Amino acid sequence: MGILSWIILGLIAGLIAKAIRPGADPGGWIVTILIGIAGGVIGGWIGSLLGLGTVTGFNIGSLLLAIGGALIVLWIYAMVKKK
Repeated sequence: MGILSWIILGLIAGLIAKAIRPGADPGGWIVTILIGIAGGVIGGWIGSLLGLGTVTGFNIGSLLLAIGGALIVLWIYAMVKKK
C-alpha cells in the first residue's frame, strides 16, 4: 500500500472513528489523519494477533481494522489530553 493510500485510509478511518466517538476531542484535520494512520497500524497489529488479518489494502476488512484501531488511539489520546 502506498503512502497516499495510507493517508486516505487514515483520513477516512479517523473521521469515522471521530463520528462514532462523539464529544469534544482535541485536534483538527492533521490530528485526525495521524490518529487514523496510527489506528491502521494498531488495528493491523491487533488483527494479526487475533488471526483476523492485517491492513493490506483499501478494502472493507482493512477499513474496519483501521477504524477499530483509530477508536483505540482516539480514546487513549482523549485520556492523555484530559490530564
